[in-house]
Amino acid sequence: MKMKSISKKELSKRVKFKNVDLVEAYLQNNESVLFCSSHYGNYEWVCMAIGLNFSGKHYPIYKPLSSESFDHWFLTMRSKFGNNMVAMRQTMRAIQASKNTASMFTFGSDQAPAKEESIYWTNFLNQETSVQLGIEKIARKTNRPIFYLKINYLKRGYYEVDCVPICLHPNQTKEFEITEAHTRFLQEMIEEKPAYWLWSHRRWKYKPQNKLINFVESKGDVSASLA
Repeated sequence: MKMKSISKKELSKRVKFKNVDLVEAYLQNNESVLFCSSHYGNYEWVCMAIGLNFSGKHYPIYKPLSSESFDHWFLTMRSKFGNNMVAMRQTMRAIQASKNTASMFTFGSDQAPAKEESIYWTNFLNQETSVQLGIEKIARKTNRPIFYLKINYLKRGYYEVDCVPICLHPNQTKEFEITEAHTRFLQEMIEEKPAYWLWSHRRWKYKPQNKLINFVESKGDVSASLA
């Protein structure tokens, strides 16, 4: 609710970023980056604050709400500090339209995919879990580096966000390697401080009834086989 009234000055005081220079090195060279985020801590404030801390244009990817009035209300708040909100199904169009400008696209990597799109399954928090492949597909196609926005709770209403590089050369990765990397990173965050993940956001809506891909670990490598 505070999103509606919070000022730029107040938000900048309450949300601080670390390793901004790592991201800016790309943006200042007119290159673009991808941000991995999750429903952790005050993720809404963090998303709003990105545009106040980096020089590139910010495009958060979001899933439209079923209620048009609530969707409009949230979009108005989320875009008040310059965010260019992009509906999930418009992601590639926005990528193409902004290809000549330094930009940041932020993905909610723990968002559950639609049932018909649940083709990648892995063990996450001891549960068979489907994971979206969007950020990996775009990263490998565009070779944009990926940074995870690690949100650290400092005290009530104050957060520190560490920009952690998890893949700087996506075109050199194997299929599903990036997806496994950001999934494991999130799991480590949750296991370290479980209270700040949004456990109520129905992460396990679907069960792997007709799983297309099984992931197993062998000698430290992730391999895929048809199930």
